Amino acid sequence: MKTKAIRSPYDYYLLFRQLEEHGKTIYGPKFLLHDVDRPVVIKLLAYFLQDEAIAAVEGIDLHKGILLTGKIGCGKTSLISLIRALAPESYRPHMISCRQISFEFSKIGYDVISRYSTEAFFPYTNVPKVHCFDDLGVEQTVNYWGNNCNVMGEILLSRYDLFISNKMITHVTTNLNSQELEEHYGNRLRSRMRAMFNLLPFHADSIDKRQ
Repeated sequence: MKTKAIRSPYDYYLLFRQLEEHGKTIYGPKFLLHDVDRPVVIKLLAYFLQDEAIAAVEGIDLHKGILLTGKIGCGKTSLISLIRALAPESYRPHMISCRQISFEFSKIGYDVISRYSTEAFFPYTNVPKVHCFDDLGVEQTVNYWGNNCNVMGEILLSRYDLFISNKMITHVTTNLNSQELEEHYGNRLRSRMRAMFNLLPFHADSIDKRQ
């Protein structure tokens, strides 16, 4: 791997092996890190380990979040769930399904938006919580007392403001490409997402891990 020629405090070969073993424990003995996925795994490792040397070479901004994209079944959720465990607690994201958030909104309304934005701080501090919103785009526009709301769009816009003011970090996984994201959430949010995220796409040849 090209990372061998770069000074880093981490042994990425060993990390790959540890991730595979942990993946087998969690997801079963057939779990593998495929060669075609190695570039995105390296980037995720460098990010969550806050490895400045590798992140610089891979073009990763450690002050932004991660937008992990790829086709259905390529392993976005399982991979980021495994790697997040390596991160220091302050960088370790809480995983939450966008679909679950839409269900929460249908029950309790607009308080859900503040729950994941203006109220997403550790108690009695101004330290923001890191969230990873899983499967962005599968949620539906929700109706609450006759009012339709694009819940995730509003949450992400609010977290963008907090990214600017409080350095709040957000991660997202999605099956959607940039054009589909704009169709779902509008150009206003798409332009802010460029500022909020490092774009990490899975390779188009990445296989369906559910098979």
